[in-house]
Amino acid sequence: MTNLKRVCTYAVLIIASIISIFPFLWMIVSSTNKSVDVTKGRLLPGSHFMQNLHNLLDTADLGTALMNSAKISITTTVLAMLIASLAGYGFEIYKSKAKDVVFNILLLSMMIPFAALMVPLFRMFGTISQTVPVLGIDTLTAVVLPTVTTAFLIFFFRQSTKMFPKEILEAGRIDGLTELGLFFRIYIPTMKTSYSAAAIITFMASWNSYLWPLVILQSPENQTIPLLISNLGSSYAPDYGIIMTAIVIATLPAALIFFLMQRHFVAGMMGSVK
Repeated sequence: MTNLKRVCTYAVLIIASIISIFPFLWMIVSSTNKSVDVTKGRLLPGSHFMQNLHNLLDTADLGTALMNSAKISITTTVLAMLIASLAGYGFEIYKSKAKDVVFNILLLSMMIPFAALMVPLFRMFGTISQTVPVLGIDTLTAVVLPTVTTAFLIFFFRQSTKMFPKEILEAGRIDGLTELGLFFRIYIPTMKTSYSAAAIITFMASWNSYLWPLVILQSPENQTIPLLISNLGSSYAPDYGIIMTAIVIATLPAALIFFLMQRHFVAGMMGSVK
């Protein structure tokens, strides 16, 4: 009976794995085939990847789109790690009567869908464009600022800080460290797994962001990789081989970062502190 249970468990896991990985395999295989073969559902690798890549580079400014996405994602990730961790650290370490009220209001903001905020945000950045154009509409800064940190990230860092040994902070204060010194010299190195998990989540969300960049970015030279792929698919006769090639290229940075930091990601999500 034990062996039968084990066989059933492995069978279910194998089926679930195949279902999960099939879209990625199909995406990679499709990038090697012609558009007509993709529409036919061909599941065998072809020999047209280099041709699809050449056509993609001729059709779209892939390098600029990748660079724009990289600038936005890296800037957002760095700023989000600093601001969200400072906020989560402060909410957990320092005592205040109004602290929980402010934190609960912050959590309530998670109930508001981003689509409901787009019009007010667009009008706000339209007003800013008249005085500070570098922060206004059709700038990469306008993409970064509304998403630089989220209530989820602050909540994540506060929960992770609950596992942080407070005795280390007291020892640091006795040694003469300032509050900022405690944060940068003790807290950050100790919470590296939490930072890794949060960085992966933030980078992937920013890299794959589509709705807000679609609204705020208007010129072709500022488009990100999701917008480029969307434009490729909205043509009168889309070439699915080119589209799949672009998707494969767009997937590589996020997948590489995830696999390189996978161990820290799992430890960070489990709340471990090292």
